[in-house]
Amino acid sequence: MAKLNYIKGILFGIGSAILIGIQPIIVISRPPEIDAYLFATMTVFYETIIFLPLFFLERKRLNLTLKQDPSKLDEINILKNGWKKNKYFLIYIGINFAIAQILLYLAYQLSEAINASLAQKTTIIFGLLFGFLINHEKISLTQIIFSIILLFGLTLTVTKGNFNILEFNIGVLIMLLTAAIWMLAHTFTKPILERKELTSIQLVFIRNLLNSIVLGSTYFIFFPIQNIWLIFDPISQFYFIIMGFAYGFDLFFWYKAISYIDVSTATIIISPSPIITALLATLFLGEKFTIFHLFGTMIIIISILVIVKVKGK
Repeated sequence: MAKLNYIKGILFGIGSAILIGIQPIIVISRPPEIDAYLFATMTVFYETIIFLPLFFLERKRLNLTLKQDPSKLDEINILKNGWKKNKYFLIYIGINFAIAQILLYLAYQLSEAINASLAQKTTIIFGLLFGFLINHEKISLTQIIFSIILLFGLTLTVTKGNFNILEFNIGVLIMLLTAAIWMLAHTFTKPILERKELTSIQLVFIRNLLNSIVLGSTYFIFFPIQNIWLIFDPISQFYFIIMGFAYGFDLFFWYKAISYIDVSTATIIISPSPIITALLATLFLGEKFTIFHLFGTMIIIISILVIVKVKGK
């Protein structure tokens, strides 16, 4: 049984890695009239739809557990109603990820898919930094060294080997900001999940629901009302749906993976996702995969493996 669960975890992790690798291609290939704000709005809307049945299925499972074992009343009630205690935090999460979603699509739009996908891997560095500053988690010297090596690999790739920081594309800089915003929110989230006041599915569903409300209610403040017709355009809907499913099922596969295997192993499995992006970007977007991309990708993946391995220990 343990071996079967391990295999399931590996397969879900691979599925998550593939979907992560596909997302930049979808974002960049969308019609130019679909701005990042609208694309983010509709993506989180479809993610909400995807997680709605999962949300209710989980509540049904919790009720069944309580029926079978009434002694778990307090534990189940906290899981089901913990959102009430953390409602202000959830509002912050809704705003945080709404902004991050727009920035994510802007980053891909303003940069090459390969460079942006590699810059996205700096989440592991921001995770270490915010974990140390906020949750007082330990950072080893090895993790610091390989975080610097990871940044070296990213700089090698983006600057094509001349290491002129001023040549960093604006899209790459936006992706670094997005990674920081993501990991700041995840760092605040971790203690709540550990206290079992929310489940992962609850958090993702509520997050996307709030994202939809925040983005949908503010879109026409910044953009003309005529853009509403883009929502009903069949081609636009195609991109909204496939991105919503790619992003939504990426999250679903990720949480399924870490339900069967430890987070460190799952993180290692998804670390090669930039290779998938590079392959697809070369085939479908006409991007050139240079020797600097090759060495930079290798350096970044090896750095992630070492950082995660040390953290796992």
